[in-house]
Amino acid sequence: MHKYLKAIGYGNITSQKQLNEFLKKAEETFSNHEIVAMEEELDFCEYQKECGAGIGINLCGSLDIRDNFERQYYSPYFIGSGITTFADVIVERRMDRDAYVGICEDLKVGISLIFYLQNTLEYLIESRFHSREVAPVSVTFAGLCNGGTILLPIMKNEEQEKMRKKELKNRKMLLSAAKNGDQVAMESLTLEDIDTYSKVSQRLITEDVFSIVDTYFMPYGIECDRYSILGEILEMHTIQNEDTGEELYVMRLEVNELEFDVCVPIKNVIGEPAVGRRFKGNIWLQGRLNF
Repeated sequence: MHKYLKAIGYGNITSQKQLNEFLKKAEETFSNHEIVAMEEELDFCEYQKECGAGIGINLCGSLDIRDNFERQYYSPYFIGSGITTFADVIVERRMDRDAYVGICEDLKVGISLIFYLQNTLEYLIESRFHSREVAPVSVTFAGLCNGGTILLPIMKNEEQEKMRKKELKNRKMLLSAAKNGDQVAMESLTLEDIDTYSKVSQRLITEDVFSIVDTYFMPYGIECDRYSILGEILEMHTIQNEDTGEELYVMRLEVNELEFDVCVPIKNVIGEPAVGRRFKGNIWLQGRLNF
């Protein structure tokens, strides 16, 4: 059973029998579907069952010439809004199935972000019918989260905020130079990290870590596309799973200067979310290439 079914309001599915019945019903009452020819007598098919505003289930598998569908895998999805980044993206196929992941190198984060690709068929069509490589595109991230905690914001005056933005801009320039092999930039980043570690260690004696760290984006667990995040809430609203009636928060977060939406069940959020406060949780990162 997929761990993030809860994130879109299907926490009521607790057994394999319930799951099989639910997936069978989704195949029969799908909202839309797409097909791409893979072999002479076999197509790759994706059924999409929408269960609310921007949320639903994808069922992917093979379709033979007699229209018999054999499901290979399924996944819950949540479609985010806006554009998160224009950074370069590499797409790779997973070893075990016809699913794809994207690898995004954005200097704002400082690490390579790996995300589950939502529009696989669109990517296959784009890459197949163009002899050249897929052109650089923008990416829209979205996060599925089973639960989280609301934290109060860090107190910052106008001068501190200006200084923070200046430091971030300088760090991005150094990272860009270091990526191109600049030895001086590498040394500067190393010294800066040592200095930061020393300052944080001193402050941790008398302060809590979440009063020092404003936002973060860290790998979580052994799955490559799962992350632990802490981000500032920029916007928020609620949606409802039309099948179960469960209410969900949709929060637009700023995490390390990246903006994206996160979907999380209201009943699993500790605290009262509001614009300006911070959200802490573990997410499954999804992404959509905007061709």
